[in-house]
Amino acid sequence: MRDLRLTHGGFYRHFRSKEELFVAAFEQGLKQLAHYADSAVKHAPKGGELKTLIDCYLSLEHCDHPADGCPVAALTTEIGRRPAKVRGTFLNLFIKHTGNTAKYMPGANDEERNRKVRLLFSGMAGTLNVARLIVDTGQRKKFLEEARKFYFDAVKQ
Repeated sequence: MRDLRLTHGGFYRHFRSKEELFVAAFEQGLKQLAHYADSAVKHAPKGGELKTLIDCYLSLEHCDHPADGCPVAALTTEIGRRPAKVRGTFLNLFIKHTGNTAKYMPGANDEERNRKVRLLFSGMAGTLNVARLIVDTGQRKKFLEEARKFYFDAVKQ
């Protein structure tokens, strides 16, 4: 706050409630994640975009830096404790975010691709949280490697 030359009161005045601040932080986190994913996809070989996204999301680097990572993995348990109206806002942001990735997902139509990408992203967020429990770096790395293979094989079907 000091670096921005804001007082706590001056900062919080920009938001009508804590919930609004929480939503804004979540949305900003999704935007940062999307930027990271877009950068990775730009360097992916044609047809390898989805594998690249899975590899980046379930990377050791992403796992080991939760403060800079996915807000879904970091905040979903807290979001679940929020009122239904607020959870609906988070859900809409999640659906919008995953919709941008659906174009890389195999499927017969948009509805199937969107459903599959939401399930993929949800599963990977949970996997990331479990990986963060693993203390040994080698075991964590192996767990993430196995998870990447599992998810990529699952979405090819």
